[in-house]
Amino acid sequence: MSATSEGTGSAADSIRSSLTERHPAVPASPRDYRAAFDAAHLAMALVGRDGEVIAANRALAGLLGGEPDALAGQRAADLVDLAADARTWQAYQEVLRGRQARLRCTRRLKHPDGHSVWTEVTLGPVAGTPDVLLSVADISDRRDLQARLRHLQMHDPVTRLPNRALFFERLSAALESSSYEQGGTGRIGLCYLDLDGFKAVNDTLGHRVGDRLLTAVAARLTQCADQYGYGRTGGHLVARLGGDEFALLVEDSTGTEQLVDLARSVLAAVQEPFDLAGQRLSVSASIGVVERNAAGTSATGLMQAADTTLYWAKADGKARWTLFDPERNAHRMTRQALSSTLRPAVERGEFELEYQPLVDLESGAVRGVEALVRWNHPQFGTLTPNRFIGIAEEDGSIVQLGRWVLGTACRQARRWQIEQPSDAPVFVSVNVAVRQVWDSDLVGDVAEILAETGLAPQLLQLELTESAVMGSAGRPLQALQALSDMGVRIAIDDFGTGYSNLAYLSRLPVSVLKLDGSFVRGFRYEEGSHPNPADETIVEALVQLAHRLGLTVTAECVETAGQAARLRRVGCDTGQGWLYSRAVAPELIAEMIGTRPGA
Repeated sequence: MSATSEGTGSAADSIRSSLTERHPAVPASPRDYRAAFDAAHLAMALVGRDGEVIAANRALAGLLGGEPDALAGQRAADLVDLAADARTWQAYQEVLRGRQARLRCTRRLKHPDGHSVWTEVTLGPVAGTPDVLLSVADISDRRDLQARLRHLQMHDPVTRLPNRALFFERLSAALESSSYEQGGTGRIGLCYLDLDGFKAVNDTLGHRVGDRLLTAVAARLTQCADQYGYGRTGGHLVARLGGDEFALLVEDSTGTEQLVDLARSVLAAVQEPFDLAGQRLSVSASIGVVERNAAGTSATGLMQAADTTLYWAKADGKARWTLFDPERNAHRMTRQALSSTLRPAVERGEFELEYQPLVDLESGAVRGVEALVRWNHPQFGTLTPNRFIGIAEEDGSIVQLGRWVLGTACRQARRWQIEQPSDAPVFVSVNVAVRQVWDSDLVGDVAEILAETGLAPQLLQLELTESAVMGSAGRPLQALQALSDMGVRIAIDDFGTGYSNLAYLSRLPVSVLKLDGSFVRGFRYEEGSHPNPADETIVEALVQLAHRLGLTVTAECVETAGQAARLRRVGCDTGQGWLYSRAVAPELIAEMIGTRPGA
């Protein structure tokens, strides 16, 4: 309902003007005006400054019930419900006082036969008098048409369910705090679902069958919601948001368990086979479930949480429901934040390298170091490679970061060599992702960096994971071969956990195997426990195989002297782990060169 002010003029003015135009020589009499007033189809009444009806025509009497004379003396505001809201009442008073030209508002009135009538009420001054003319127009047909158009606009033509626009309208209204002032729970829940494999139905059976399937799914979702009777008025909202996505909104939810029960019911209902005009189809759904306090929740925030949770359900294997997990979402948000800032972080110099020594198991001397990158993030602090390397490989920034790591490590290795000329030079080992081989000229980068730093190729070792190296073919294999021919050492990291294709190993340009720490951990002697002899047998066999192929072996995760002794006994060449040192700054490595760390 609304109230607006307009220009001067009235129905009485129009009547008087009409009569004057038709009979310009004969002035219209008050009787003429009265006759026109009574005969008019528009419901009207003359209202005094005190707000009481002076006279009403038959149209108004027919609309409200009774005779025209019976309306005289009644309060106009009561007849057309002008006191229903403060804004309209205030505007009405201003019109009566002559301070406002006109008032127009919409009111729903009770017809004498019992049905409701939507009307447009207009009040305006009668020229030359202190009175006000009230007119009431029946706009029920217009309102019905608007309602039908709105229904078409706000509902999906295929399933007849509320569409995305109506869903968000209802969701926004449900999140308003005023919606929960009548003893509700103040909570809201949402099941956001997507049909698994719906595209295949459209592609193979056609969109007509696909539409029938959507309609059948909509009916089952509605039945599930009706069965549980969700909502403070027994209502709920099942909507089609687009494509094969549906949403079930639960207002005044009682907690997570209620939403989980609904999700289970929906999942079971959707998985029941569908019979569609001779076609028997079986589909499943993935459902994201979110339940929380309505206060402080926005429609956008709730839908983002639901969309994320639906993605988890898909990623976890489909045909399941998944509950929103704030911790998992925080990890996702952190990951997204890291991804968006990783590339510029290289340019801003937020990365640094630490080095972990690779120690000769026989002599205890430092033979080399592994370069490990750290990200000094301005928001999250110091981050280890497991927090961001996977992200860098996914978005391609590993190429830029890897080039920086390679250049920094080679310069540092050369600096140790220059500053400590009396000690045997140590090699530096740098991890390389396969994407660096595919998306950049790794061979050219290595050659350029070695020439720039003056580091001998034999003092550079490149580490690739076993799964990456064993699957190498074409360009990656050619690049590894070119690097090996250049004199660069190639090492397989985490050996024993991937393909372990020994026949393929013999054809790769590899010079070092790094045994995964899971083998070495089995070497540990602990109080009350006995080491597994199979671990030592496997490691010994791998060491002997590597030596037969002309390869050296480095054991990772060496933490105790006992482990080191057993590795030394089976012929392992070098060890790496906390027994000798954690990854440290280059200044501390300089102190270890020429000594026996961990001795």
